[in-house]
Amino acid sequence: MKKQFHRILSLAIPVFSLALVFGACSKYLEVLPKQQVSDATLWTTPENADLFLNNIYASVPTLDTGDPWENFSDNSLNGQAGRVSTNVYGPGIYNPANTPNRWNHYTNIRKCNLFIEKATASPLSESWKKTRLAEARFLRAYFYSLLWTYHGGVPLITDVLNINEQGDAVFRARNTSDETAAFIISECGAIEADLPVTAESGRATKGAALTLKGATELFNASPLKNPSGEQARWEQAAATFKKVMDLNKYSLFADYGTLFYEDNNNNVEVIFSRQHLGGTSLANYIGQIGPRFVNGSLTGWGHVDPTQDLVDEYAMANGRPITDPASGYNPQNPYVNREKRFYQSIIYDESEWLGAKMIMKQGVGSLNATDLNNSSISTRTGYYVIKGVNPRYAGAQDNGNSANWIIFRYAEVLLSYAEARNEATGPDQSVYDAVNAVRRRSALPDLTPGLSKADMRTAIHRERRVELAFEEKRLPDLLRLKLAETKLNGTVHAIRIDLVGGKPVYTVVPAGGGAKVFDPAKNYVLPIPQSAIDKNQQLEQNPNY
Repeated sequence: MKKQFHRILSLAIPVFSLALVFGACSKYLEVLPKQQVSDATLWTTPENADLFLNNIYASVPTLDTGDPWENFSDNSLNGQAGRVSTNVYGPGIYNPANTPNRWNHYTNIRKCNLFIEKATASPLSESWKKTRLAEARFLRAYFYSLLWTYHGGVPLITDVLNINEQGDAVFRARNTSDETAAFIISECGAIEADLPVTAESGRATKGAALTLKGATELFNASPLKNPSGEQARWEQAAATFKKVMDLNKYSLFADYGTLFYEDNNNNVEVIFSRQHLGGTSLANYIGQIGPRFVNGSLTGWGHVDPTQDLVDEYAMANGRPITDPASGYNPQNPYVNREKRFYQSIIYDESEWLGAKMIMKQGVGSLNATDLNNSSISTRTGYYVIKGVNPRYAGAQDNGNSANWIIFRYAEVLLSYAEARNEATGPDQSVYDAVNAVRRRSALPDLTPGLSKADMRTAIHRERRVELAFEEKRLPDLLRLKLAETKLNGTVHAIRIDLVGGKPVYTVVPAGGGAKVFDPAKNYVLPIPQSAIDKNQQLEQNPNY
């Protein structure tokens, strides 16, 4: 079953009958293609029924390598001109007709509902049903979490809708944000006991359900959803993350630099990941995300260019932020003695990659000179990303890469626990222990004892931004913490490097095409797509759109 599960995740064509999914066309499909399974036989064996569930797992979103959601934050810019993150979201000109969105997950939610209905009524064993129904409910809760994070309250649909039978009754109004959050949290709590601690790679586990529950509670405790600062919300999030820690199932993988390589898929730190095979989905990650020019040849498209704003968050090797006068940071020699994660994540001027020296200086004829005109030639910021970029494939843009896309990992649990616990009770020893564990992996000294609650909050936010960079966690953090109105208003920055008298001079400048606009009166949620409202008149648009 393991090989079958991974193979199904890579297929673009469902292995089950389309009539089973959409309901209206079964009478026309009297002869099924060999790769499909009929409704009559699908629910008679665990192996057949698993095909349906595996296809839902295949619907879990992976990284959009053309324009990752990290580019919608202040961590990076797309090195290609004309992308949605730069031209639509960045300047804040999106609307219901052109919005980036997560609304398409209702198709996946319908699959979950259909699986739950059919599997519940099937003659299959109760032990099989117990686990697989919990997996389907986890996946449904995860899809709802994506909708809720970016759109707010949404219609909560747990039955199988069929417009041919129900007519306009299939159109549902939106639930409130609180109701949507409560549903996700309740579902994860209800299935926790029915999921195993250890399962086949890629399947939902007790740890995955608890982590999704905790992540939802953390978002719901944060200023965006909790303007009155209810302490109980923070306490509940901390308690849930502590349950993940107490499973004693997960630990920090020793090498942050190779944590994301295919060789280390499903390692001890991974809680839930989107599985991949070579030649599918993330196979083009290297070519799309990786550095643009190496040794004069085009080897990647640079779709994620780290900003100077992110680079400045990486500490010095002594653990101090660069803003600390005692850190030893020299803005005219900025890449010396930085923390390990910087060197494991960022390509910078005169760093080496694939045996080549990468030059971002102006006026020296380098193809990688910082492109401040946003003309789609080179890095727009003076940096490239190499976190997760396996050098085994980088030179030739090899599509053999089979690295999984990690959705939840243990370092995030530790930092989320520390944040929630600090907000609930202040920086007790458990908060220090959680943050210091992440820091020690990267050879950073422990945090200074005796920090205030506010100082610990700052330290945790910085640690989280650096540790989880390029994992698409930054934009949700900016939203939930209500930091988007400051971090996404104005411009993000690049580094310009000129040779003056034969010596490099470093100047922080606005990045080409890096101007951003964020309206706090509306932009903390995305609009509901107009196409969805046109179909369902019960949907109410988000305010001010």
